[in-house]
Amino acid sequence: MAKTLTTLTVLRREQLSPHFVRLYLGGDGFGDFTPAGEAGRWDTDMYIKLAFGPDGAPYTGADFDRRQIAQLPPERQPVLRTYTVRSVDTDRREIAVDFVVHGDEGIAGPWAASVEPGTAVRFLGPGSGYRPSPVAPWHLLAADEAGLPAVAAALEALPADAIAKVFLEVAGPDDELPLTAPAGAQITWVHRGGPAREVGDDVSGDNSPLIAAVRGAQWLDGEPHVFIHGEAQAVMHNLRGYVRKERGVGAKNASISGYWRRGRTEEGFRQWKSDLRAAEESAGVSA
Repeated sequence: MAKTLTTLTVLRREQLSPHFVRLYLGGDGFGDFTPAGEAGRWDTDMYIKLAFGPDGAPYTGADFDRRQIAQLPPERQPVLRTYTVRSVDTDRREIAVDFVVHGDEGIAGPWAASVEPGTAVRFLGPGSGYRPSPVAPWHLLAADEAGLPAVAAALEALPADAIAKVFLEVAGPDDELPLTAPAGAQITWVHRGGPAREVGDDVSGDNSPLIAAVRGAQWLDGEPHVFIHGEAQAVMHNLRGYVRKERGVGAKNASISGYWRRGRTEEGFRQWKSDLRAAEESAGVSA
């Protein structure tokens, strides 16, 4: 993850569905943005950390790197929120970022739903770590709303003859976004019946319908390239063990991680991930 801030401008906003908003960011600062990956073959899980002021507005403080953030007084420290870069258009000099919006909940979602074109946006990044292998015998992709932009980008990057099983959990049919994918991609939408942070425990966490969908899928021949990201309890405590241990997929072919955790802010989630990583290292558990 790059340590310096990039500043772009909100060019326009697009309402994709009841709970998805897409912002296009560009402007004079686009030349400072270096996409992750190879030219024309960007990593499909490219992410940035948007900086917001304590008041929920885009951060407007002086330039700093990440080491300096902790040295700022609490009232001046920015709040960071992580989002996937849905696409990069070097011709139009803009990037697209999708936001999940549930009313006034959170910081970035409500901001994205109402921000006006011309607003400056500052962020750290991008970071990344995944692009679907063009030689994998098949692909397994699964995510909830938080991971949906990365899965959508991965589908667009797959070779025309690729085989993929794709499982996407959203609130309901109205949030099924149009996807561009090879003919060999079998896409299954899974509905939980409401926004992820509002539904009951019977359809979240260990009971996420995404878990049953993935575990019930037919397993094809050969080791797949796997990308599974979403709510941490569902992904890390359920699907990661299934793919890595029960199905025997090696670490180099498995990008599996939580993007968020129910009941926690992003700051709390970062601490939870740190604690989990320390516990696994102490126990000698491999990711």
